[in-house]
Amino acid sequence: MTTIGTRALMDDIERDVRNRLRRHILKRGGAPEYEDEALFERVRAVLGRAIDERNPDALLLPELLDSDVEWELQTHLRLTTHRPVVGRVILLVKRRLLLPITRWLFEYSQENFRRQQRINAVLFACIEDLAIENAHLRRGATGAASVGKPATEPASASATARQALHREAKP
Repeated sequence: MTTIGTRALMDDIERDVRNRLRRHILKRGGAPEYEDEALFERVRAVLGRAIDERNPDALLLPELLDSDVEWELQTHLRLTTHRPVVGRVILLVKRRLLLPITRWLFEYSQENFRRQQRINAVLFACIEDLAIENAHLRRGATGAASVGKPATEPASASATARQALHREAKP
């Protein structure tokens, strides 16, 4: 009888699941770079960390935006008026007649709003993780260049990408 450690067995199962996921993504037309198993694992690790380990309330990007209103979805329905007399009648009609008729649409949309809010938070976490990783790479490239070694490609590739985006943005 052979004993297999639980940790080793779980690692094998997880590796098999990740390989199946990688092959499935490639089969559906995913990035050809995912042929490289190590690269796929690195991307999966960055995205997994952004989803599982990042606190959406402690991200830098939302703090840099002027206000929460710009990126947070408003899911509550607020009926107001600026008309002193006629406005009350209009609000009464909206609340008593139109709101009950369209409530199903509002309730249906609520779940979509919640999902979109979650996706926004995950994307912000992913962007922040990638920015942190980029900063580490740039710091390493700057350190290597100051020692007399040639600068690595990420800094020049980023400049080229920025120039291409700038050209595409022009009409």
